[in-house]
Amino acid sequence: MDKLKIAREEIDHVDSEMAKLFIRRMHAVKLVSEYKLEHGLPVYDGAREDAVIRKNVERLSDDAFSTYYVEFLRDVMKVSRQFQSRQMEGLRVAFSGVEGAFASIASYKIFPDATRVPHPDFESAYNAVVNGDCDVAVLPIENSTAGEVGQVVDMLFFGSLYVTGVYDFPITQHLLGLPEATIGDIREVYSHPQALAQCAAYIKEHGFEERRAENTAIAARAVAKAGDIHTAAIASEETATLYGLKILEKNINEVSVNTTRFAVLSRAAVQDTRTDKHSILMFTVRNEAGSLAKAINIIGSHGFNMRCLRSRPMKELLWQYYFYVELEGNMNSDEGRAMREELSSCCDKLKVLGSFSYSAKLD
Repeated sequence: MDKLKIAREEIDHVDSEMAKLFIRRMHAVKLVSEYKLEHGLPVYDGAREDAVIRKNVERLSDDAFSTYYVEFLRDVMKVSRQFQSRQMEGLRVAFSGVEGAFASIASYKIFPDATRVPHPDFESAYNAVVNGDCDVAVLPIENSTAGEVGQVVDMLFFGSLYVTGVYDFPITQHLLGLPEATIGDIREVYSHPQALAQCAAYIKEHGFEERRAENTAIAARAVAKAGDIHTAAIASEETATLYGLKILEKNINEVSVNTTRFAVLSRAAVQDTRTDKHSILMFTVRNEAGSLAKAINIIGSHGFNMRCLRSRPMKELLWQYYFYVELEGNMNSDEGRAMREELSSCCDKLKVLGSFSYSAKLD
């Protein structure tokens, strides 16, 4: 047996034992969080963590590993703090925008008992989960009128988070103005680019000048703060109430069936093996004739129905693309694993974003 095989078998054995010890440790951490909750103590205790590090480093028999072991312990304690926060404060949900934004409303409908944490843009909401500041993020991935939200889809491909659920949220856009304003007063409309696109026909018909905002709620807040009767926002009814604006005209989106799909993003994938699931798969194909067709045929041959197939340009590779596929079926099943193995013959990069129960409708 060669050295590499021996080393890997030893690592596998140690990892198996560490998994059991990790569970024991986290059960103890849960007791700590319950005590802190009962006694009103903060999650972070720097003196205690420093003491734990000193005590455990002294147990090492090889000083060559001491620096790495300190970093290992700090990571373990960071995870413990995150778990304690979850136990003591509840689930923390990141979303892009401010209160009243559609993402805010969607996150409340999905996680009504959670602590919702606003972020100024998609990237910072995404990174809040990557960094452990929040447990999940709720971000839009597609609108039935304006199409995919490219920035979020790109983060799904290039980032590390998984999709654990997708929800359909019917969107109704309204024209919001100051209480004393009328439609005849309006010259400019503020909103997120997606909302402006959804209401393009209405905007053109009235000759309004468009102004972009980070999201619909920020637009409404800006209109309320500016106090100018010539400006309006395109946003939800909830946002109008929140910022003291008046609905000048209802339902101005171009089509009546206007739905945004929100994805729940987490650091861990759902490992459910039931077949009544949907999956998201992303991949690149080799630069060979027929590679994409081969990938599509492999997916079909394993019984996975493609609900959609889209291409997106790679950020730094000119005229090269990755593909986003939504499938009916569970990638955690035996058939899903077999499909992934076969796809490796024609795909350079293959990423399973998750398998989950699909698209509960948010009323």
